[in-house]
Amino acid sequence: MKKSILLLFLLISSGFVKELSAQDSTAADYFKKGDYYYRNGDHALAIEQFDKCIKLEPSNINALLQRGVCKNITKDFKGAIDDFSAVIALEPTHRWAYLSRGSARNKTGEYVLAMEDFNKVLEFDPKDQEAYNNRGFSKKLSGDKTGACEDWNKSKKLGNEEAKIILKNNNCK
Repeated sequence: MKKSILLLFLLISSGFVKELSAQDSTAADYFKKGDYYYRNGDHALAIEQFDKCIKLEPSNINALLQRGVCKNITKDFKGAIDDFSAVIALEPTHRWAYLSRGSARNKTGEYVLAMEDFNKVLEFDPKDQEAYNNRGFSKKLSGDKTGACEDWNKSKKLGNEEAKIILKNNNCK
């Protein structure tokens, strides 16, 4: 009996038992850990956990979205675009994935593709203030200040308070 207890103690203290239990983690376990790290600002560790979750459940939309957000934060814009694109492939009407992918595309200089993402959101909901705001930035960055101001004015008319500040900061009428 004493030998069994001693052996168990040695296995636990060496990390062997802990390693075995880690191998039994589910996709949900990895997602929870990733979400914890995300909420606490450790985006690199969050990505690692979401990677493990997605390896077990490749169609886990929430894990793909969260990993995409973390990649965006860590400036892995290409990786973020890939994750948001995977969500869209699984759920073609996912508003947040289009908005997020468009924002990441703005950061990579893919303004036309970003505008296509925001246009898609506006197809789903022609009154989406955020899509107008973001498309306005795409237009501005691509050199279309008039179009940008038009989008920000639409966003303002739909009640977006942030659009008022954007209009003022960009000298729009």
